Amino acid sequence: MQSQINDLRIHVYGHSSADPGHVAALFNARFSEIAEPESDLAIFAIDPSAGIDQATIDVWQSLDEYQVPRLVVVTHLENLEADFDDAVMIANRVFDQMITPYLVLHDEAGLPAALISLSDLQIIDYSTNPKTFKNSDEEHQTLVQEFRTEYLELLAAAGEDAFSAGLLFPAIPLWIERGIGVDIVEEFIQQLVI
Repeated sequence: MQSQINDLRIHVYGHSSADPGHVAALFNARFSEIAEPESDLAIFAIDPSAGIDQATIDVWQSLDEYQVPRLVVVTHLENLEADFDDAVMIANRVFDQMITPYLVLHDEAGLPAALISLSDLQIIDYSTNPKTFKNSDEEHQTLVQEFRTEYLELLAAAGEDAFSAGLLFPAIPLWIERGIGVDIVEEFIQQLVI
Protein backbone atom coordinates (compact mmCIF):
# COMPACT_ATOMS: atom_id res chain seq x y z
CA MET A 1 0.00 0.00 0.00
CA GLN A 2 2.83 2.42 0.90
CA SER A 3 4.45 1.96 -2.52
CA GLN A 4 1.12 2.79 -4.19
CA ILE A 5 0.99 6.02 -2.17
CA ASN A 6 4.57 6.79 -3.22
CA ASP A 7 3.52 6.33 -6.86
CA LEU A 8 0.89 9.06 -6.63
CA ARG A 9 1.73 12.32 -8.38
CA ILE A 10 1.00 14.91 -5.73
CA HIS A 11 1.71 18.60 -6.30
CA VAL A 12 1.60 21.34 -3.70
CA TYR A 13 0.81 24.95 -4.53
CA GLY A 14 0.70 28.13 -2.51
CA HIS A 15 2.38 31.36 -1.59
CA SER A 16 5.71 31.00 0.20
CA SER A 17 4.12 32.37 3.40
CA ALA A 18 2.21 29.07 3.73
CA ASP A 19 5.39 26.93 3.48
CA PRO A 20 4.27 24.83 0.50
CA GLY A 21 7.75 23.31 0.22
CA HIS A 22 7.51 21.98 3.78
CA VAL A 23 4.03 20.59 3.04
CA ALA A 24 5.34 18.94 -0.15
CA ALA A 25 8.22 17.28 1.71
CA LEU A 26 5.83 15.93 4.35
CA PHE A 27 3.50 14.25 1.86
CA ASN A 28 6.07 12.95 -0.65
CA ALA A 29 4.93 15.59 -3.14
CA ARG A 30 6.46 18.23 -5.40
CA PHE A 31 6.05 21.95 -4.95
CA SER A 32 5.04 23.61 -8.19
CA GLU A 33 4.25 27.15 -9.27
CA ILE A 34 2.44 26.08 -12.44
CA ALA A 35 -0.65 23.89 -12.81
CA GLU A 36 0.20 20.22 -13.26
CA PRO A 37 -2.86 18.65 -14.94
CA GLU A 38 -1.34 15.14 -14.70
CA SER A 39 -1.53 15.29 -10.89
CA ASP A 40 -3.31 12.62 -8.87
CA LEU A 41 -3.79 15.24 -6.14
CA ALA A 42 -3.25 18.97 -5.80
CA ILE A 43 -2.72 20.31 -2.28
CA PHE A 44 -3.11 24.06 -1.81
CA ALA A 45 -1.33 25.47 1.24
CA ILE A 46 -2.82 28.64 2.72
CA ASP A 47 -1.53 30.86 5.50
CA PRO A 48 -4.67 32.46 6.98
CA SER A 49 -2.76 35.64 7.90
CA ALA A 50 -1.50 36.19 4.35
CA GLY A 51 -4.60 35.20 2.38
CA ILE A 52 -4.44 33.66 -1.08
CA ASP A 53 -2.38 35.28 -3.83
CA GLN A 54 -3.58 35.64 -7.42
CA ALA A 55 -1.02 33.15 -8.79
CA THR A 56 -2.42 30.42 -6.51
CA ILE A 57 -6.00 31.30 -7.49
CA ASP A 58 -5.01 31.05 -11.17
CA VAL A 59 -3.51 27.58 -10.63
CA TRP A 60 -6.69 26.41 -8.84
CA GLN A 61 -8.89 27.67 -11.68
CA SER A 62 -6.71 26.12 -14.39
CA LEU A 63 -7.06 22.70 -12.71
CA ASP A 64 -10.88 22.98 -12.84
CA GLU A 65 -11.14 21.64 -16.38
CA TYR A 66 -9.06 18.55 -15.52
CA GLN A 67 -11.05 17.73 -12.37
CA VAL A 68 -7.87 17.02 -10.44
CA PRO A 69 -8.71 16.07 -6.83
CA ARG A 70 -7.81 19.06 -4.66
CA LEU A 71 -7.64 19.82 -0.99
CA VAL A 72 -6.63 22.84 1.00
CA VAL A 73 -4.35 22.74 4.03
CA VAL A 74 -4.37 25.72 6.35
CA THR A 75 -0.90 26.19 7.84
CA HIS A 76 0.49 28.44 10.58
CA LEU A 77 -2.38 27.75 12.94
CA GLU A 78 -0.12 28.80 15.81
CA ASN A 79 -0.19 32.43 14.63
CA LEU A 80 -3.17 33.97 16.30
CA GLU A 81 -3.82 36.87 13.87
CA ALA A 82 -6.14 34.76 11.72
CA ASP A 83 -7.43 31.22 12.02
CA PHE A 84 -8.74 28.19 10.16
CA ASP A 85 -12.25 29.62 9.77
CA ASP A 86 -10.87 32.80 8.20
CA ALA A 87 -8.87 30.77 5.67
CA VAL A 88 -11.89 28.64 4.76
CA MET A 89 -14.01 31.77 4.20
CA ILE A 90 -11.37 33.15 1.83
CA ALA A 91 -11.03 29.81 0.00
CA ASN A 92 -14.82 29.62 -0.40
CA ARG A 93 -14.71 33.02 -2.09
CA VAL A 94 -11.73 32.60 -4.41
CA PHE A 95 -11.54 28.82 -5.04
CA ASP A 96 -14.76 26.80 -4.70
CA GLN A 97 -17.09 25.72 -1.91
CA MET A 98 -14.90 23.95 0.66
CA ILE A 99 -16.01 21.24 3.06
CA THR A 100 -14.57 21.11 6.54
CA PRO A 101 -14.55 17.54 7.86
CA TYR A 102 -12.81 18.75 11.05
CA LEU A 103 -12.85 21.93 13.10
CA VAL A 104 -10.10 23.17 15.41
CA LEU A 105 -10.38 23.11 19.20
CA HIS A 106 -8.03 25.35 21.18
CA ASP A 107 -6.27 24.93 24.51
CA GLU A 108 -6.37 27.41 27.40
CA ALA A 109 -3.65 29.55 25.77
CA GLY A 110 -5.71 29.81 22.58
CA LEU A 111 -3.46 27.51 20.55
CA PRO A 112 -4.86 24.67 18.44
CA ALA A 113 -4.72 21.43 20.39
CA ALA A 114 -7.37 19.11 18.94
CA LEU A 115 -9.72 18.54 16.04
CA ILE A 116 -13.39 17.59 16.22
CA SER A 117 -14.80 15.40 13.47
CA LEU A 118 -18.03 16.68 11.99
CA SER A 119 -18.97 13.21 10.79
CA ASP A 120 -18.96 11.44 14.17
CA LEU A 121 -18.20 14.24 16.69
CA GLN A 122 -15.09 12.43 17.94
CA ILE A 123 -12.22 14.58 19.21
CA ILE A 124 -8.64 13.89 18.20
CA ASP A 125 -6.43 15.34 20.94
CA TYR A 126 -2.96 16.11 19.60
CA SER A 127 -1.70 17.52 22.91
CA THR A 128 -1.08 13.96 24.11
CA ASN A 129 1.65 11.69 22.80
CA PRO A 130 0.47 9.62 21.07
CA LYS A 131 -2.68 11.47 20.05
CA THR A 132 -5.84 10.29 21.77
CA PHE A 133 -9.45 9.96 20.68
CA LYS A 134 -12.39 10.82 22.88
CA ASN A 135 -16.07 11.52 22.65
CA SER A 136 -17.04 15.17 22.49
CA ASP A 137 -19.12 16.62 25.27
CA GLU A 138 -22.50 18.27 24.85
CA GLU A 139 -20.99 21.78 24.83
CA HIS A 140 -18.76 20.96 21.85
CA GLN A 141 -21.63 19.28 20.03
CA THR A 142 -23.80 22.37 20.44
CA LEU A 143 -20.99 24.65 19.22
CA VAL A 144 -20.42 22.68 16.01
CA GLN A 145 -24.01 21.65 15.25
CA GLU A 146 -24.57 24.25 12.52
CA PHE A 147 -21.23 23.44 10.85
CA ARG A 148 -21.97 19.71 11.10
CA THR A 149 -25.37 20.06 9.44
CA GLU A 150 -23.85 22.04 6.56
CA TYR A 151 -20.99 19.53 6.20
CA LEU A 152 -23.30 16.50 6.12
CA GLU A 153 -25.60 18.17 3.57
CA LEU A 154 -22.68 19.03 1.25
CA LEU A 155 -21.32 15.49 1.59
CA ALA A 156 -24.70 13.91 0.83
CA ALA A 157 -25.28 16.16 -2.19
CA ALA A 158 -21.84 15.50 -3.66
CA GLY A 159 -21.85 11.72 -3.38
CA GLU A 160 -19.44 9.19 -1.94
CA ASP A 161 -16.55 9.44 -4.42
CA ALA A 162 -16.78 13.20 -4.99
CA PHE A 163 -13.33 13.96 -3.51
CA SER A 164 -11.47 11.45 -5.70
CA ALA A 165 -13.52 12.62 -8.71
CA GLY A 166 -12.28 16.18 -8.16
CA LEU A 167 -15.74 17.52 -7.25
CA LEU A 168 -15.49 18.01 -3.47
CA PHE A 169 -12.76 20.08 -1.83
CA PRO A 170 -11.83 19.43 1.82
CA ALA A 171 -10.09 22.09 3.90
CA ILE A 172 -7.86 20.63 6.62
CA PRO A 173 -6.16 22.45 9.52
CA LEU A 174 -2.44 21.61 9.51
CA TRP A 175 0.17 22.28 12.18
CA ILE A 176 3.03 20.07 11.05
CA GLU A 177 5.24 20.46 14.13
CA ARG A 178 2.42 19.29 16.43
CA GLY A 179 1.12 16.68 13.99
CA ILE A 180 -2.29 18.35 13.83
CA GLY A 181 -4.11 17.33 10.67
CA VAL A 182 -1.20 15.38 9.16
CA ASP A 183 -3.06 12.09 9.67
CA ILE A 184 -6.23 13.55 8.13
CA VAL A 185 -4.42 14.60 4.94
CA GLU A 186 -2.86 11.12 4.78
CA GLU A 187 -6.36 9.59 4.99
CA PHE A 188 -7.48 11.65 2.00
CA ILE A 189 -4.36 10.58 0.09
CA GLN A 190 -5.22 6.95 0.90
CA GLN A 191 -8.62 7.41 -0.78
CA LEU A 192 -6.80 7.99 -4.09
CA VAL A 193 -4.98 4.66 -3.97
CA ILE A 194 -7.07 2.21 -5.95
